[in-house]
Order: sequence, then C-alpha cells, then structure tokens
Amino acid sequence: METSPLLQENTFANQKGHGIDKNFNPRQRRSSAWMPHCEDLYIRQAVVLIEDAINYRSIKHHMDSKSLKLYRWYYSRSWQWLLSIMIIFILGLAFIETPSSLSLTSDLRYKGCPWEAPCGLTETIEMLCLLAFTLDLAAKIYLIGWEEFWKCRWLMCYMVVITVSVVDWTLSWTMLCKEHNIRIRRLLRPFFLLQNSSLMKKTLKSIKRTLPEIMSVFLLVVLHLCLFTMLGMLLFARQEELESNTEWDTYFKNLPQSFTSLLVLLTTANNPDVMTPAYSSNRIYSVFFVFFSSFGTFFLMNLLTAIIYNQFRGYLLLSMQTSFLRKRMGIRAAFELLSCQAPALTLSDDDIIECVQVKTLMKVLRGVKMASYYRQAIIRKALQSPNGLIEREEFQMLFDELDKDRIKEHPLSPEYSSPVLRKLQRVLSHNVITVGGNAIALANVICICTILVIDSEKPLSLRDDYYLELINCFFIMCYLLEMLMKIIALGWRGYLSYGSNIFDGFLTVLLLVLQISVFATYRLPFPNWNPAHKGFLPLYEMAHLVNMLIVVRFLRIIPNIKLMALVASTLVDLVKNLRAFVGILVVVFYIYAIIGIWLFNGAIVSPTNMSCSQSQMRKFSANASAVCGSYEQLGYWANNFDDFASSLVLLYNIMVVNNWHVFLEVYSRHTSEWSKVYFISWWLTSSIMWVNLFVALIIENFIYKWDKTHRSSVADVADLETTVQLMFREHIREPTEEEIISRLHENPHLHLTL
Repeated sequence: METSPLLQENTFANQKGHGIDKNFNPRQRRSSAWMPHCEDLYIRQAVVLIEDAINYRSIKHHMDSKSLKLYRWYYSRSWQWLLSIMIIFILGLAFIETPSSLSLTSDLRYKGCPWEAPCGLTETIEMLCLLAFTLDLAAKIYLIGWEEFWKCRWLMCYMVVITVSVVDWTLSWTMLCKEHNIRIRRLLRPFFLLQNSSLMKKTLKSIKRTLPEIMSVFLLVVLHLCLFTMLGMLLFARQEELESNTEWDTYFKNLPQSFTSLLVLLTTANNPDVMTPAYSSNRIYSVFFVFFSSFGTFFLMNLLTAIIYNQFRGYLLLSMQTSFLRKRMGIRAAFELLSCQAPALTLSDDDIIECVQVKTLMKVLRGVKMASYYRQAIIRKALQSPNGLIEREEFQMLFDELDKDRIKEHPLSPEYSSPVLRKLQRVLSHNVITVGGNAIALANVICICTILVIDSEKPLSLRDDYYLELINCFFIMCYLLEMLMKIIALGWRGYLSYGSNIFDGFLTVLLLVLQISVFATYRLPFPNWNPAHKGFLPLYEMAHLVNMLIVVRFLRIIPNIKLMALVASTLVDLVKNLRAFVGILVVVFYIYAIIGIWLFNGAIVSPTNMSCSQSQMRKFSANASAVCGSYEQLGYWANNFDDFASSLVLLYNIMVVNNWHVFLEVYSRHTSEWSKVYFISWWLTSSIMWVNLFVALIIENFIYKWDKTHRSSVADVADLETTVQLMFREHIREPTEEEIISRLHENPHLHLTL
C-alpha cells in the first residue's frame, strides 16, 4: 500500500525513518516485517476497498488511517444527504428569485404582483450552499491528492464553477439586490447536480459520444426539409387571384415561414391544417404533404431513433465496462491486502497459493456498508470454503453475488400449534382467496361506475346517498375480512412483505376511519339521506375519494398475468433507475428555462394588464387580430417566460410538440424571427434526443426482463429487482489479469507486488 503514511508512524517506530520502508513488501507477510498489531488498519483499508468495489468507485485515494476516516465520512449517508439537500436548495432558488414564481397563476391577464424574497435571503441561502460545495471539493482534493485532481476534468470544472459563482455572488451582494436579471451563476447551478452523480456523468459522456454518430441522419433530415421547402415555395407561389393565395399567405410566404411550417409538419403538430387550403383547391396537392410526412416522420425520424438507441447503448456499455473494471480492481486490491494475514498454501518450492482466512473476511464484511441480503449470501458461500482459506479466484467469485439479480424473499408462513388454525391457514392460502379478492375489487368498480352514471346529472342536493352508503359498508366489511384472512395465512411479517398488501390495508383502514367519522357526524344512513343538507362536505367527499382509490386495488391482478407482470415490473424498474436520465433532463430544462427568461421575459403583454406601457399596448393592438389558432385566440396566456415555473411548463408543452408552432409564431412576432432558433434547439434536445434515450432505456429494460421470464416464474418476475449495471452485466466482458494488474500498478496510493 502507500509508502507513507499508510500505517501510523508509531507502528514502525523502531525502523529507520519512523515509517514504512520503501522496500517493504506486504506480500512478505510471513517474515518478521509483518506486525500483527497492524491488523485493524488493514481491515479498515479492506473495508473501504470493498465498499469502493460495491459502489463502482475509483480506488485512487489515500489509504492512511486519517484519510480512511474522512473518506468514510464523506461517503456516509448523512453527508451525501446534506449535499443533496444543498443541491435542491440552490436549484430551487430560481423559484423565489426575481422574477418570482410565487403567484397563484401565471396567466398574464390575471397575474398579480408575486411575492418577492427580502433582499439578502436568497443570497444567504446560496452562500451557505456554495460553502458546502467548497467543503465538498476540499475533501475530494485531500482524499485523492493534487496530482489526481489535475487529471480529473470534472473536479477542475467544479472548482471553476464554484469560483465563478462566488465572484458573481459578490457582485450581486455589492449591488444590494439591484443587479440585472442576467446572473451567470444561475446558469451554472445545474453543474452541481451533474457533478454529484457518477452514473449521470457516464450518461452525459455517452450522449456526447453519440451526437457525432447521429449527425449523418440529422443532416439527411435537414436536406429533406430544405428540398421540400423549395418545392413547396414553387408549388404554392403567389397567384394573381387573392382566393388562391391562402396557402402561400399562411404557410409559404417566405423561406423562414416555409421551413418552419414543414418542420412543424414533421412533428405532425399542424397536420392537417398546413395542407387544408391547398387540398381544398386541388386534391392533387395532398401528394406533396403525404409524401413529405411519410418519408420524414415515419422513416427518417424512426431511423434517427434506432441510431440513437444503438449508439447510445454502445457507449453506455463502454462506460459500464469501466465501472466493472473499477469493481474488479477494488476486490483484487482487498484480496492482496488481506492475504498478508493468512498462511500461504505451498504446493511446491515455486508454487505458492495465496489465501485469505474466512475469519478475516468475516471481520471485513461486518464493517462493510452493503445490503444485508448480499452480505448473507457472501457469508454463506465463504463458509463453504475448505480449511477456512479462500483463494484468489474464490475470493472474486464470492463478490460475484453482487452481480446477481435480487429476487425479493418473503418470510415463511407462521406455524400454528392449533390444528384448527393450521387447517384454516391451508384453506386461506388457496388461490381462490386471491381470485375472490379480485372479484370483489371488480364488483366495487362496477358499483361505483353505475352510481356515477345514475347521479352524473343530479346536483348534490338531489342525490340520495342511502344506497351508496350501504355499498360502502358492504365493501368495507369485505376488505376487512380479506385483510384478516391474509394475516392469518401469511402472518404479520409475511403480510407486510408485500407492497400490494400494505397499500390495500392502508386504504381499508383509512376508509373505515372516515366512514365511522361520517356516521358519527350524520348518524346512520336512512332513505333520502343526504349529508349535504348539514353542509359538512369535506369529510364526506374525502370518504368518496378513498372509495375511488380502492379501485386501484383492481390493479393487483397484474402479478397474476405473466406478460402484464413483466410490463409492470419494467415500469417500476424504470422509476428506480431513471435518476440519471431524469437528472440530465432537469439540467437541460433548468438551463433552457433560465435562457428563456433572459430572452423573452415580458415579451408578451396581456391587453387587460393595466401595468403595460402605451407602446406595448399599440404593438399588441396591431398584431392581436385573434386569428384562429393563434396564441391569443387559444388563450395560452399562462404559457410564458415571465417566471421560472411558467418557463418550465412552457418548455414541457413544447417537448410534447402539440401546438408548439403557436409558441414559435407568437414569440417570433413579439421579438424576432431568430427566436425560432431557441425553440427548435429545445425541440431537438428534448423531444428528439432525450425522448429517444428514454425509449432506449425502456427497450433495454424490457428485453432484459423478457429474457428473465424464460428462466423465472411469474412471482420471480414480479419481485425481480435490477439496476442499470445489472441490465448490461451479461454484455460486459471480464477484465483480464493483465488489465487489473496494470491499473493497480498505475494507482499512486497502492504499492503491491503482484
């Protein structure tokens, strides 16, 4: 390990230099150089190395006693949670900074003066966050050393971002909250989110590598647009008759308008509006639009999706390969360290097999932060080793348990001493009980739908809720009976080990409590019983809401249908593993929202807003003819860039691409034609790039689960838990011995004789 100060100085105080001799070889553990009282430090070093392997972290960090304490504190749950909270705070400042989003509505016609944060509040919060990030950076530099710091671009950028943010913050503080809205540090804040996630950085790196690969298809799309733009301008040129100029005047009046119209048609947002005027005059014009959409939308765009999926998957696989190599290096380094404490197996004078004692591994595993089910699996496998010794290959195979899919295990059913309870348990464990519960859930849905149809046009005061309350009471008793039967069959621990049972039980108890409260307030139901007469609606409406939530119980049939269970488990895994992808989307949304505020804040003014200037009123009057399908006619006043929250909503609406041409038109009319560059770039980034990456993740996850269905039962598929790393594990090659040794020799903090 490190030449100095790997071990405490007083450990080898009797040696020259009060440290470790540079010629000291940890593999000479059976010589007099080995000190038994150093075992505690070596155990802690092995613990950290194994934790690095589990979390796919680099092992290029200091390994002395003081650094190990700081390292484990840095990756502790408390510090990482604090860092995450600081990131949320600094990103959330955009909602309360000027222009503030704290108003009831973003509609320009009704929006009042929003609440503004007191001067210095946001600056104080931001400085606290920057101090935490500075401490985070200082800890990283101390742990890896300056030499490794200058090799890491992310950490260098981290330092630059913090420095620029502090300088910009200082300028804002000196201006006493009167600075311009353009603050550079707001645009840099998403970097703190990116820097804190290794998987997010790998995903971003894969996206960056994918971009050049898709340029060929993207250029083909641009060529397709340009070609049909010129053809459209030739086909729909201005005519002498005014009645024949509708297509030209609306969609093909000039080059930018023609290009934009066909670009929007590529997303089908203005179909069939764009072709209607020409099609109405001559049906042969439909061939132009049909051919453009068929080739562009259904061929080129889907080809772009396929290329993005293939290239992104390949580059992400390379990133996963690097992570897997880190894991193997951490495990190998831990083995070399722990093997110093075990006697070697001597086969001959030249053939010595190094081993790790099982009892030593047990000490290490007790200190490693890992999931209990993985720890138990490794311990069970380690205890099977003969002679209490584990060889290098066996040591590596022990930690292959981390690469196996985890299937959630449920506690065993209780064993009752009473024969009656045992017989009842066997009966209640039958599949008929589950089918009956599903039938009750279906009956509940049918009853609720029937009552909704009957009372759909009746005002609340004319509804007779007598039968509804009887139905409620009946289903509550059925749900309670079902819950009791499951508890008897599975026991408390077994019942609570199923998420569906927790959800069902929570809803049942909540509905029971609310229904009892309603009866206590309005007495027992009777014909023509209507609690609306007493005006105490909130409680009663809450009971109806919970009753509607019971409908979700019907979704529990999903695990019983194999294909449906596969789809549902894929969706659940997506929610768990989408943090990196969602994080990058948050970064892109944040950056574009800030830029949108800088460019378009106050560009659109409502005519009913009396605070607007006379020049703005005249500009609006000249353009607000309320053309059918325009921003004004559709009433899209709430979609604007006047604050951060409304900017996010507007960007989402454009990402969905439904009527996104309305926003292109209104902002180009109120600002400049160049504003379309901003909106088109956002469409390319969000709708084309990110959505296709999301599709790639769905396909990969689904294929992974589909392959597992041929080797697992229905229950296994429903309870199968996976990660992004496990999805690609079967496609990752095993690093060679030469690769691992070479990388370990390159580590400046490890000095192993391999």
